[in-house]
Amino acid sequence: MKLIIFKKVLGLVALIILIFIGYFFIGSASTSSRIIWGVNFSQRYAQNLGLNWREVYLALLNDLGAKNLKIAVDWDMVEPEEGKYNFSDLDWQINQAEKKKAKLLLAVGMKTPRWPECHEPNWIQKKKPEVRRQKLLDYIKEVVNRYKNSSAVWAWQVENEPFFSFGECPKIDEGFLKKEIDLVRAFDPQKPIIISESGEFSLWFKAARYGDIVGVTMYKKVWFKEINRCVSYPFPPVFYQRKARIINKFFGKKVICVEFQAEPWGPRPLYDLPLEEQEKIMDLDQFQKNIRFAKKTGFDTFYLWGGEWWYWLKSKQNQPQIWNEAKKLF
Repeated sequence: MKLIIFKKVLGLVALIILIFIGYFFIGSASTSSRIIWGVNFSQRYAQNLGLNWREVYLALLNDLGAKNLKIAVDWDMVEPEEGKYNFSDLDWQINQAEKKKAKLLLAVGMKTPRWPECHEPNWIQKKKPEVRRQKLLDYIKEVVNRYKNSSAVWAWQVENEPFFSFGECPKIDEGFLKKEIDLVRAFDPQKPIIISESGEFSLWFKAARYGDIVGVTMYKKVWFKEINRCVSYPFPPVFYQRKARIINKFFGKKVICVEFQAEPWGPRPLYDLPLEEQEKIMDLDQFQKNIRFAKKTGFDTFYLWGGEWWYWLKSKQNQPQIWNEAKKLF
């Protein structure tokens, strides 16, 4: 009897797995009639690449022609000293976007895009946990209040992949994340709040519960330190579209890609990785393949990840090919 029950359970599990594989891996996605292409921007990352960050930002707006940007608002750069806010650089970025009638998605919180993910100021390190949380809320309130009336800012992203354990970050408490979201919504009830999740390793349910819009990442070729090699993800375009359909059906939420791979992901940050190693992971051919993949997912909004690197290739390595290819999208 036990053997019969075991076989039935095993058969049921096998059937569930087959249904899962069939739904998420078989078939093709319907394409979007119009795609909004955006680009991520990090002042810190541009500087780490040895670039003039203002020059890069203006090039994204003027030469590349990007009209949609996601900007990392790093806490340690906004509040380098306790209670003393420095908005001069961010003010300039917002002002330039307003002049160009560009639309900005501002990412705020303890965890914002680019390694090491968490960008807490040094002065916060010795504070008690409850004080650290309150100081984080104070910083978010200052940012939202300052830019909520900007014609350029269309949405807020609160934290970066808060449910995905990546980077040198403490685990983000869901209860406190809700406080962050409620704070942003209280001070700027007009703009949607985006919560992001890993495109590959999540079903996006948590982001859908908390955010007005679900933002996901989408990567094709990544470095796994556990096996010391680069791996190409096996997920087809339909994998992302069908997950998005589930989110739309059960939560009524739109899904967009807030971080689409368009630069190498190697064993070290790109400013410490030789160019020949970078090119093994991302070159013009791989860039074009990734863009074709994006178009097949059916998503209508993508923020490309790597604009600073394209400019570095163009200006420092005399390799404008990817930059010129990207210009065709905008």
